Amino acid sequence: MTGSNQTTTVRLYGLSNCDTVRKARRWLADHQVEVSFIDFKKQPPDRELLVQWLKHLPYDSLLNTRGTTWRKLDEALKKSIVDQASAIELMLAQPSVIKRPVLEWSDQLAVGFSDSLYQGFFS
Repeated sequence: MTGSNQTTTVRLYGLSNCDTVRKARRWLADHQVEVSFIDFKKQPPDRELLVQWLKHLPYDSLLNTRGTTWRKLDEALKKSIVDQASAIELMLAQPSVIKRPVLEWSDQLAVGFSDSLYQGFFS
């Protein structure tokens, strides 16, 4: 692994069948970054993890409002997501509404995937 903190565990959260997650996993493997993958379907995030993530970023950047799960939600439910508390409740009930992948490394957190984003993390 490149970078100075080689003992810190890199965790990647998402869904194994998500194309963006697959791209992120491929990039990490190609750059010899050892990563622990956590699939939301097998191990959904708990409240404590979501609260921890939301200390680093606003809830609306973690909520995937462009995905299929969001689009299938009832309009009244969508309109009820107005703050961090309501977003957490939705993410606990439907983890696939979380934008992915979520990359956790040391005290850093990244949501989504791009080559430049990951280069910034691991260079």
